[in-house]
Amino acid sequence: MLVREAMGGPVDSCSADTTISQVAKKMAGEDHGAMPVIQDGLLIGIITERDVLKSVGLGNNPELTLVKELMTPDPDYLEPEVSIEDAADWMLAAGYRHLPVVEDGHILGILSVKDVLWALTGGIEGAGAWSRNGNTD
Repeated sequence: MLVREAMGGPVDSCSADTTISQVAKKMAGEDHGAMPVIQDGLLIGIITERDVLKSVGLGNNPELTLVKELMTPDPDYLEPEVSIEDAADWMLAAGYRHLPVVEDGHILGILSVKDVLWALTGGIEGAGAWSRNGNTD
């Protein structure tokens, strides 16, 4: 299976000038653990739930702190034709839980550890009574 087939659906994005409060609301509303930071249609960074949590934990005001202060600039990314096994190896070695998927400089989506596990286990067939959203049958 390829990354293109395993990554989640369309992903929301933000700008570098978005506040942490705004991005946290977007991420919570869409149930995303990471969000690409886009400028002129191109990926310039990534902000993760870990970044948001760390900032708030350190006492930063989420209404005043901007994404550009916390994001990882020029993040690593995957191309859509990478095998899911190679993506899993890379994510494990680097400690990533989310990686942008980019083609020709444009973001296609985000591959999460959850997406990788679903792809490698065969989804619901490999997960017993659990459904994708974590609820039991």
